[in-house]
Amino acid sequence: PAWESPWGLGRPGWHIECSAMMSDVFGSQVDINAGGIDLKFPHHENQMAQVEAHYDCCKAVNYFLHSGHLSIDGLKMSKSLKNFITIREALESYTPRQLRFLFLLQKYYTPMEYSQNTMTAA
Repeated sequence: PAWESPWGLGRPGWHIECSAMMSDVFGSQVDINAGGIDLKFPHHENQMAQVEAHYDCCKAVNYFLHSGHLSIDGLKMSKSLKNFITIREALESYTPRQLRFLFLLQKYYTPMEYSQNTMTAA
């Protein structure tokens, strides 16, 4: 969707999308909002500002959980880079216990490298 404006075509932005979904499902406040560390600013800050302005409230989110990225060869794992591995694929080479240990060896908010070395260490 788009609309005419003095500056060109207008479209809903990324932040308002999440604010609208959050408001539709949970109303003016949620206990926990989670996402990658890269969403902390400006995305989550803008999302909070929009919801708080819309509902005229002072705290839209009680707690944020920002996780570190999972990397392969030093690059953030992502579909767009096509450098991701599914859990099913990982389980073809490693046991569920090894995967659990890999995640337990890291703090949830720190970046983590997925490699043969890190899996061997786990």
